Amino acid sequence: MLIRFAGLGLGAASFTTIFAASSNNANVVDPSYDASKFMAEPVTPRSTLIKDKDDMKVKMELFIMKIQAEFCRALENEEDPSKKFFVDRWTRSEGGGGVTCVIQDGKTFEKAGVNVSVVHGVLPVDAVRQMKARGKDLVGKELPFFAAGISSVIHPSNPHVPTIHFNYRYFEVTQENGEKMWWFGGGTDLTPYYLVEEDVRHFHSTLKKACDTHDRGYYQKFKKWCDDYFLVNHRNERRGVGGIFFDDFDGKSSEDCFEFVKSCAESVIPSYVPLVNKHRNDPYTNAERDWQLLRRGRYVEFNLVYDRGTKFGLYTPGARIESILMSLPVYAKWEYMHSPPDGTPEAKLTEILKNPKEWI
Repeated sequence: MLIRFAGLGLGAASFTTIFAASSNNANVVDPSYDASKFMAEPVTPRSTLIKDKDDMKVKMELFIMKIQAEFCRALENEEDPSKKFFVDRWTRSEGGGGVTCVIQDGKTFEKAGVNVSVVHGVLPVDAVRQMKARGKDLVGKELPFFAAGISSVIHPSNPHVPTIHFNYRYFEVTQENGEKMWWFGGGTDLTPYYLVEEDVRHFHSTLKKACDTHDRGYYQKFKKWCDDYFLVNHRNERRGVGGIFFDDFDGKSSEDCFEFVKSCAESVIPSYVPLVNKHRNDPYTNAERDWQLLRRGRYVEFNLVYDRGTKFGLYTPGARIESILMSLPVYAKWEYMHSPPDGTPEAKLTEILKNPKEWI
């Protein structure tokens, strides 16, 4: 089940830093960990982070806080120095909250959002039905849950810089018999407006390297899953050129699964930021800008019509709409019966979107 965590943040849409305290002085913090490096204070109270530092919920929260800060700062390095992320730390009355970081109307990024959500409460009936439809045999009518995740979508200003989405998450459900179920999910995918095969191979190669560290079969499996999931069904075309995607990831120990998710999340910056740096100052025409806006329209169609994470976020009590819809661009466009002329770069991209290929 895709839980994008962009706006419970569970929407549309990662903290190796861990607090440690001596048993005699709860104010002493291990100097190797520094929460000031985050974009904001974590959602979970400091005392809980210290007390439960070995709990997977705490490990995941601190990891996604770290990834958020690292990615935001990497993007700021590609932006006008005067343009920084707006940081919005929010709470949810039903339990938990999040940290939403957004840049709008930058020179490099028309909109860039990086959202962390750490929420808990009781699963609504619709969400339980959604899980059961996917084979989760959950026992009970009211199921306490915990969800922590990071979600990001970047909409660049220049049509020659691709959009990226990534999302990594951890979920726990406690059944009425006290048994806990847990799983990880996530992925990273690329949506270019103009196809540069060298760039796409770089992107996929970086993700494959992260996967191969854990299992040489992961990349191909999760690459196909990504191609199949990000399908705009009513147009029979993919949202982009793919990447990796996985869900219900619980086949190994929680620690092994967590290490895999860490490798995937840590591959985002090297897979994407070099492409931003390479193309952010490329010249472009009004026609290329129009094509970018049309492709963004297809991006919106997928997120609002098909994305299970968006639906889950909207079903969840206390959903934060601004964070759920963080993934949407500032500007998009729809034209009636638009079709790019044969032989054009736009037609070349469209063909790939209809017929995914192996990049490496």
